Amino acid sequence: MNNDIKDLIKHGEKLFSQKQPLNSLHQVIAENFYPERASFTRTIYLGEEFGTNLTSSYPVMCRRDLGNVFSSMLRPSNKDWFSMTADGVERDHESKVWLEWATKVQKRIMYEKRGQFVRAAKEGDHDFASFGQTVITVEMHPDSFREKNPNPGLLYRCWHLKDVAWSVGADGAVQCVFRKWKTTGHELKQLYGEAKLHPRMLEKMKQDPFCEVECRHMVVPADMYQPGGKAYMTPLVTIAVDLDNEHVMQELPTKISPYVIPRWATLSDSQYAYSPAINCALPDARLLQAMTLTLLEAGEKAVNPPLIAVQDAIRGDIGMYAGAITIVDAGYDERSGQALRALQQDKTGFPVGMELIQDTRIMLRTACFLDKLDLPNTAGDMTAYEVSQRVQEFIRNALPLFEPAEVEFNGGICEKTFELALMYGAFGPPDKIPRRLAGRDVEFKFSSPLHEAVDKQKGSVFLEASQILASAQALDPSAGVLIDAEETLRDVLAGIGVPTKWTRSPELVAQIKQSQAQQAANEQALANMAQAAGAIKDLRQGSPAPMA
Repeated sequence: MNNDIKDLIKHGEKLFSQKQPLNSLHQVIAENFYPERASFTRTIYLGEEFGTNLTSSYPVMCRRDLGNVFSSMLRPSNKDWFSMTADGVERDHESKVWLEWATKVQKRIMYEKRGQFVRAAKEGDHDFASFGQTVITVEMHPDSFREKNPNPGLLYRCWHLKDVAWSVGADGAVQCVFRKWKTTGHELKQLYGEAKLHPRMLEKMKQDPFCEVECRHMVVPADMYQPGGKAYMTPLVTIAVDLDNEHVMQELPTKISPYVIPRWATLSDSQYAYSPAINCALPDARLLQAMTLTLLEAGEKAVNPPLIAVQDAIRGDIGMYAGAITIVDAGYDERSGQALRALQQDKTGFPVGMELIQDTRIMLRTACFLDKLDLPNTAGDMTAYEVSQRVQEFIRNALPLFEPAEVEFNGGICEKTFELALMYGAFGPPDKIPRRLAGRDVEFKFSSPLHEAVDKQKGSVFLEASQILASAQALDPSAGVLIDAEETLRDVLAGIGVPTKWTRSPELVAQIKQSQAQQAANEQALANMAQAAGAIKDLRQGSPAPMA
């Protein structure tokens, strides 16, 4: 194994070593909010019960609801939650129609069953909600490499955060990614072929085809890996290493990293992110567990109180089960008091404890943004200004939750999917793409309650502007020329989701307007000719011409 690979492996080991304290924090968070994922510093065995350390499931339910919000509100499968756009083609009808068609093609690719996008995104949602980051790969499906496969596709997978470490470049973006990968010899043979495996691995597979292999998957800039002075022309290189045998199984130059690593909130001195929701909720979650345990113990004592027994008066054990009989010594005189009685307890603290628990639950919901996800109620007799103000308040409250997930999570996955799909020809031959789109970056616009609220606000502004314009025209009829009605209407229709193919192109609209104007001029000319002919006829008959 050459020195370049050894240096990269050492760099990766250093990153994993530096990440150990973060794994410990993630373990604590998982034990309180995400017990299914609490395997950062320990192993969860098959069949092991989750959350045995918890006395209340409320923090887990808050995390579950927060994680489900990202898919239900930002990626609803029953609607087109993303659309493609590009700068400079706003008035190019052909380009907009192609982008809408490409959006449907990409959605079909993403939701193909074998791609497992929904499963990977769901796992990523809960990692993102709990730990503020997740790691998802978007790759060509292994079936795509079969000979003459007529239907290539993509594969989406979410990886455990404990197995991935990364570093960032000068621009703060993720640059190097290292992933621990424990797999089997059979899978490696499927992925890379028998010729790429080490002879010791092949010999071991003769005894056990499914033997476990410790591997490392790396994506680094090409200038960091130049074995034997070889320089790659691509910006990145993907490397798969069999660590057990110190053997490189794959060196693949690539333009596109398979990793999508959305980060919710970051600090300037760390490449790793955190969850603003769970960081605030963690103290309350611990407090809730302690208070719940105290109240459960107090409730148990109230229902099954401790007993006081007179020494030497009870013959045998005290029967605590239903229908039990406890024998008292025959010589005991009950006039001196009961031989067995319940210990009286003060229960006045119960209401206070329940109020504290209720208050802590409210704090947990607030910390997880769950109290800010209800859309504003705009029903009733409200003015356009009142509707606008309520929508603005909702946007201010929801923006910290939706914006990072849209830009880094949804945006990262959609961009990676588009690049790979374009590479393997899912959008047809390149010469079929409109020329206006050549050399332009395709961007993604997302549909969410946040954007729907903005679009509703745009409609409210349009109605308010119409009312103001009508008032202005009452004073000055020429005020109507101030607003471009056609451009405004196109913007409003696009905002409410009207497909471009439902509308006519600006060029066709201009032709129709010109034709209508010509037709109106012809009709006016005919009317003038008819009026003139009538006037001449009246003059010939000696009658005065009617007043125009």
